[in-house]
Amino acid sequence: ALATEDPKKVADRYSKRGVLLPTVSDIPRTDYPKIVDYFKHFLKLKPQGEILEGNIMIGANWAQDAGIYEFTMGTTGAKVKGRYTYVYVFEDGEWKISQHHSSVMPEANKAAP
Repeated sequence: ALATEDPKKVADRYSKRGVLLPTVSDIPRTDYPKIVDYFKHFLKLKPQGEILEGNIMIGANWAQDAGIYEFTMGTTGAKVKGRYTYVYVFEDGEWKISQHHSSVMPEANKAAP
């Protein structure tokens, strides 16, 4: 969805009561307009994501994926490595993101000794 560069298409992947705790913003996004707003700004960086490590659990009408991903910003070439957790729910016949937490890897912010 990120490759579409359409914030509404990305936000459409979230459930009706989805929560986004994003990588590059301190503001929790707890409704559709706020999620769209986040991606409106984030997609301007033309991010390309790669999952480096994922751990998936599946239950009845829910799934969870937690791991590490890295974004390369197409506009600058900058890389942002982060931890993520997605919780998916089966809603209206589709898998949707119920909760998405992402944070920059703390080790990436430490100065070299």
